[in-house]
Amino acid sequence: MQDSHPLTYRVFPVSPEAHQFAVELHIPRPPGRELRLSMPAWIPGSYLIRDFARHILTIHAEDATGSRPLEKLDKQTWRLAHRGSALTLRWRVYAWELSVRTAHLDTSHGYFNGPCLFLRVHGLDDRPCRLELTPPAGADYAGWQLISSLQPLKTQANGFGGYSAQDYEDLIDHPVEMGSFTRVAFTVRGVPHQMAISGRHRADGERLRRDLERICETQAALFGGLPVDRYVFLVTATGDGYGGLEHRFSSSLLCRRDDLPGAGMDLPSAGYRRFLALCSHEYFHLWHVKRIRPKAFMDQGLEREVHTRLLWVFEGFPSYYDELALIRSGCLDETGYLELLAETITRVMRTPGRRLQTLAESSFDAWTRFYKSDENAPNALISYYAKGALVALALDLTLRQASQDTLSLDDILRALWVRHGETGRGVEERGLEALVAEVTGLDLGGFFAQALDGTEDLDLAPLLAGMGLGIRLRPARDARDFGGVTREPDRDPAVPAPPTLGLRLVPEGVDPVIGTVLIDGPAMAAGLAAGDLLVAIDELRVTRDNLESRLAAAGVGGEITLQAFRRDELRQFRARLAPAPADTCELYFLADAPVDAIRRRQAWLGIGGGG
Repeated sequence: MQDSHPLTYRVFPVSPEAHQFAVELHIPRPPGRELRLSMPAWIPGSYLIRDFARHILTIHAEDATGSRPLEKLDKQTWRLAHRGSALTLRWRVYAWELSVRTAHLDTSHGYFNGPCLFLRVHGLDDRPCRLELTPPAGADYAGWQLISSLQPLKTQANGFGGYSAQDYEDLIDHPVEMGSFTRVAFTVRGVPHQMAISGRHRADGERLRRDLERICETQAALFGGLPVDRYVFLVTATGDGYGGLEHRFSSSLLCRRDDLPGAGMDLPSAGYRRFLALCSHEYFHLWHVKRIRPKAFMDQGLEREVHTRLLWVFEGFPSYYDELALIRSGCLDETGYLELLAETITRVMRTPGRRLQTLAESSFDAWTRFYKSDENAPNALISYYAKGALVALALDLTLRQASQDTLSLDDILRALWVRHGETGRGVEERGLEALVAEVTGLDLGGFFAQALDGTEDLDLAPLLAGMGLGIRLRPARDARDFGGVTREPDRDPAVPAPPTLGLRLVPEGVDPVIGTVLIDGPAMAAGLAAGDLLVAIDELRVTRDNLESRLAAAGVGGEITLQAFRRDELRQFRARLAPAPADTCELYFLADAPVDAIRRRQAWLGIGGGG
């Protein structure tokens, strides 16, 4: 029987200028004579050991008689001997990492995820929890508000006050934002939704409300309803940021303020399309990963890595449906969606690591490789997000083709929801393949063997042709070229491949610093390395802006002399330029596509009465 005496946590933004949260935990009826307490090592949805306990500055415990000794057992665990009476623990947490996964506090706002602040009491995981949240002291913070998807108990008009959680797992799955923010409210199927945007911005709230409502409705229709009675998007707008993290009743998003829609915007900008896709991706996780879950995640805790080969399903499928929902909801037109799809194909094709690492390996090794990627990552790894999205695309089109359009990946998702989401049963490591066979009656063993355990490129051309679409790969015209939608090849003059060194610059900064040297390219053959600062080509200064023109002047096959600083040493290199590889995707509409192919494409994309 569940103990009716809740654990009470209190959070005080005690020192915003020093970025410190004070946290208090009251345990009214501790069992036995000894407790173990620990901080999570990672946060669900982000597969990296973050060791949140390292941010605890001070910690102590006491009962009615005074201080009680805390013995630290390892990097994140404490042992507390007690006399059976009520206990109170107090600790301070340093919060100065602005991301969707961590905690951040300054004089303008506060934000935290539960795993960053809340100690777990081992053995009391199922006990209900109460959370009390207070604003910083002082007149400067009188206007602060608070928003979270937590269940309110007794709160003030500004949102501060008491909240409840069913248990510890529920407690840590509701991020909190406090400070000044803009609210956008809308309703989907009778369920209240809110978006809170912190940071300076001039977003068109009405445009956001309209587009988000349509996207969320599209996702809800796919699964046949909403599994929540409330939902909150927490958005932090910055000069240059991007990221998202899903929760059971909310999501945290980080975006560029320029990606938000401005007043009077007609067609969505590239940045706004990216932001809407991010919102769509995290909302899709309401069903897919927060309720339809890998069995591996249900059997383990947050103390150490939990490996699964299924991240291609639980991140790849959302990466496919996030953009698909934009066209199905009417937020994008057909060309706009195909441009996004072409960019995804381009990103995969520009990753040489796809020929070295399988998709299943990418999923399993996310902890130590994908989330700890280095300068050699493009040569060694493949993203389970991007390639997972292409596998989802290929599976969807394969099912539609093989079933004469009676089945699709939509049906597999609904079956996953009924089998695993509604029941709480975890998905086994080969559960997706088994479910597809059961639902469709098709033998797709060969497809999955190639897609998940092989390193050959997916053959998308015949699948897209069945939708009246063509695909071609060509060399990139410049560093900003990620492909898109074009005319048919025989109507479009061929563009000669420009010369390339086979390297990528670091995205930040003004200097031409090498970020990655691509495998088997001219730069690698010449001996250039990541971190080298390019200084000159043929004794002429090279910059970010003129690098491509300097290479173009030498031409394909041309030999150049490069000067570069490696650390503080000036070095010289000789390189022979190669033609840029054909790794940029262009999609096009087949002029002679049969009517059935066009109808099939409309049904897939949910346009023109299809669906």
